[in-house]
Amino acid sequence: MTVSNEPSASAGSSAPTVADPAGLSFEQARDELVRVVAELEQGAPTLEQSLTLWERGEALAARCEEWLLGAKRRLDASRPEAGAASRPTEEDAR
Repeated sequence: MTVSNEPSASAGSSAPTVADPAGLSFEQARDELVRVVAELEQGAPTLEQSLTLWERGEALAARCEEWLLGAKRRLDASRPEAGAASRPTEEDAR
Protein backbone atom coordinates (compact mmCIF):
# COMPACT_ATOMS: atom_id res chain seq x y z
CA MET A 1 0.00 0.00 0.00
CA THR A 2 1.41 3.39 -1.00
CA VAL A 3 0.72 6.36 1.23
CA SER A 4 1.33 9.84 -0.09
CA ASN A 5 2.27 12.69 2.21
CA GLU A 6 1.16 15.20 -0.39
CA PRO A 7 -2.09 17.00 0.47
CA SER A 8 -4.75 16.44 -2.10
CA ALA A 9 -7.38 18.92 -3.19
CA SER A 10 -10.05 16.26 -2.77
CA ALA A 11 -9.22 15.62 0.90
CA GLY A 12 -11.72 18.19 2.14
CA SER A 13 -15.19 17.14 1.11
CA SER A 14 -16.46 20.69 0.74
CA ALA A 15 -13.28 22.29 -0.66
CA PRO A 16 -13.88 22.94 -4.37
CA THR A 17 -10.43 24.48 -4.89
CA VAL A 18 -7.31 24.81 -2.83
CA ALA A 19 -5.74 28.22 -3.34
CA ASP A 20 -2.24 29.00 -2.15
CA PRO A 21 -2.70 30.81 1.19
CA ALA A 22 -0.03 33.35 0.21
CA GLY A 23 -2.40 34.74 -2.42
CA LEU A 24 -5.42 35.07 -0.14
CA SER A 25 -6.73 38.24 1.43
CA PHE A 26 -7.16 38.29 5.20
CA GLU A 27 -10.91 37.80 4.85
CA GLN A 28 -10.55 34.90 2.43
CA ALA A 29 -8.02 33.14 4.65
CA ARG A 30 -10.13 33.74 7.77
CA ASP A 31 -13.32 32.46 6.15
CA GLU A 32 -11.62 29.33 4.86
CA LEU A 33 -9.97 28.78 8.26
CA VAL A 34 -13.42 28.90 9.90
CA ARG A 35 -14.64 26.29 7.42
CA VAL A 36 -11.61 24.05 7.99
CA VAL A 37 -12.03 24.22 11.78
CA ALA A 38 -15.73 23.35 11.47
CA GLU A 39 -14.89 20.40 9.24
CA LEU A 40 -12.23 19.18 11.68
CA GLU A 41 -14.68 19.47 14.56
CA GLN A 42 -17.19 17.31 12.66
CA GLY A 43 -14.52 14.69 12.06
CA ALA A 44 -13.04 13.76 8.72
CA PRO A 45 -13.68 10.24 7.39
CA THR A 46 -9.97 9.32 7.33
CA LEU A 47 -6.82 10.17 9.23
CA GLU A 48 -5.20 11.37 6.01
CA GLN A 49 -8.06 13.81 5.39
CA SER A 50 -7.82 15.06 8.97
CA LEU A 51 -4.08 15.64 8.57
CA THR A 52 -4.60 17.46 5.28
CA LEU A 53 -7.22 19.69 6.86
CA TRP A 54 -4.97 20.36 9.86
CA GLU A 55 -2.05 21.34 7.59
CA ARG A 56 -4.32 23.62 5.57
CA GLY A 57 -5.60 25.21 8.77
CA GLU A 58 -2.05 25.86 9.96
CA ALA A 59 -1.17 27.52 6.64
CA LEU A 60 -4.33 29.65 6.74
CA ALA A 61 -3.71 30.68 10.36
CA ALA A 62 -0.15 31.70 9.44
CA ARG A 63 -1.50 33.79 6.55
CA CYS A 64 -3.98 35.53 8.84
CA GLU A 65 -1.19 36.27 11.29
CA GLU A 66 0.93 37.75 8.48
CA TRP A 67 -1.92 40.09 7.57
CA LEU A 68 -2.50 41.12 11.18
CA LEU A 69 1.20 41.76 11.84
CA GLY A 70 1.41 43.79 8.63
CA ALA A 71 -1.61 45.83 9.68
CA LYS A 72 -0.06 46.47 13.09
CA ARG A 73 3.20 47.63 11.49
CA ARG A 74 1.28 50.00 9.21
CA LEU A 75 -0.64 51.43 12.16
CA ASP A 76 2.53 51.83 14.22
CA ALA A 77 4.28 53.54 11.30
CA SER A 78 1.40 55.94 10.73
CA ARG A 79 1.50 57.31 14.25
CA PRO A 80 5.09 57.52 15.48
CA GLU A 81 4.33 60.73 17.44
CA ALA A 82 1.62 59.03 19.47
CA GLY A 83 3.98 56.29 20.59
CA ALA A 84 6.71 58.77 21.53
CA ALA A 85 4.28 61.11 23.30
CA SER A 86 2.93 58.35 25.51
CA ARG A 87 6.36 57.28 26.74
CA PRO A 88 7.66 59.01 29.88
CA THR A 89 10.82 61.03 29.38
CA GLU A 90 13.61 61.64 31.88
CA GLU A 91 12.10 65.06 32.64
CA ASP A 92 8.75 63.45 33.45
CA ALA A 93 10.44 61.18 35.97
CA ARG A 94 11.86 64.14 37.98
